[in-house]
Amino acid sequence: MGAGSEQRRYTLSFLAMGNTCSNHLGIPPAKGPNAVGCTDFMMDHTVKGTFFRIYYPCQETEKAERPDWVPCKEYFNGLADFMKINRTLSERIFNYLFGSFKIPAFLDAPFKSNEKCPVVIFSHGLGAFRTLYSAVCAELASQGFIVASVEHRDQSASATYYYREKTESERASETSASAQDNLVQEWMYYRSPKHGESEFPLRNKQVKQRADECILALDTLIKINSGIPVQNVLKTQFDWTTLENSMDMCRIAAVGHSFGGATVIEALCKEVKFKCGIALDAWMTPLDDELFHRVKQPIFFINSEKFQWAGNISRMRKLDSAVIQRKMITIRGTVHQSFPDFTFLTGNWIGKLMKLKGEIDPELAIDLSNKATLAFLQRHLGLEKNFNRWDPLIDGQDENLIQGTNVTVLQSAI
Repeated sequence: MGAGSEQRRYTLSFLAMGNTCSNHLGIPPAKGPNAVGCTDFMMDHTVKGTFFRIYYPCQETEKAERPDWVPCKEYFNGLADFMKINRTLSERIFNYLFGSFKIPAFLDAPFKSNEKCPVVIFSHGLGAFRTLYSAVCAELASQGFIVASVEHRDQSASATYYYREKTESERASETSASAQDNLVQEWMYYRSPKHGESEFPLRNKQVKQRADECILALDTLIKINSGIPVQNVLKTQFDWTTLENSMDMCRIAAVGHSFGGATVIEALCKEVKFKCGIALDAWMTPLDDELFHRVKQPIFFINSEKFQWAGNISRMRKLDSAVIQRKMITIRGTVHQSFPDFTFLTGNWIGKLMKLKGEIDPELAIDLSNKATLAFLQRHLGLEKNFNRWDPLIDGQDENLIQGTNVTVLQSAI
């Protein structure tokens, strides 16, 4: 084990100790008027299919459980690979740190809404997976949206899975088999650029696949909404037929963080059904330059104070338009990890050491981001809600916001 690995071992050990005194940690509950349900959906068991967690307004129920934040140990293994640390060691520590946390939503709770729900497709960041942004997704669902959080299969997720059919020899060695028994779970883990490999071609290929996966998730929701029978490979308790005619397919948006922010822009370019996009601390590197002038929908960049740099901001600025609304704000005291749920699940000093927390209270930061998001969605999806009371946030009018960016960009770079 090299010096870097040894250092990571000690860091993880300190991280574990840093959480022992923090009993108040947890993902904040959603603030909207609706209770929130969630369930998982996989259509087509192969790697080419779609896999997402859906968040939705639900009936309040005493029976329903809150699902684990990290669904199973393979995701801990994926996080270890992404962080380049030992799997065996990290699985124990991650399980100790995060294994008891639950998502603020009821698993498989019955769908309930008094009106048709606008739709959001959510794209996660590099090394993440479908459950790590539950504070954002659950809040949107509590405010009346149906949100599909896609788990990407481009090897940018720390881990994901699909199913393959058993080989003849595997089937022959079994005494009994049903149709479901004919499938074997296959795990796919994060892929780092190989030694000497240029990052742009890899990430550019991935962002195109990610956008296609977002569009496939949307197409699947359109089928469900139309009453077309769809088979969920995962045997959940949720009744998907209750979502028939529940979604407002004229009001669809894309939201994503980091690599997911770039995915939003790629998806807007490829699919006009997305009426607007919100990019949380977008990582613009994977995108082709020629893409920028082809995006016709409104975009809202919500940035952290510590992550952005001039080259990245200048690429965002290439999307500026005199006729299409393109907005940017920066949340003071935030870091790149102020948007995923990790920021709520680590103690203060260790969270700052690991750059999972900024100087601002993480709940205040996500609240500002969520309210600005809702105001922008109301404006560009034509919603008849009261989210416009947060319109000033879109222009950075709050003591914790900066209008535009805190990064100096030379005019010649734009």
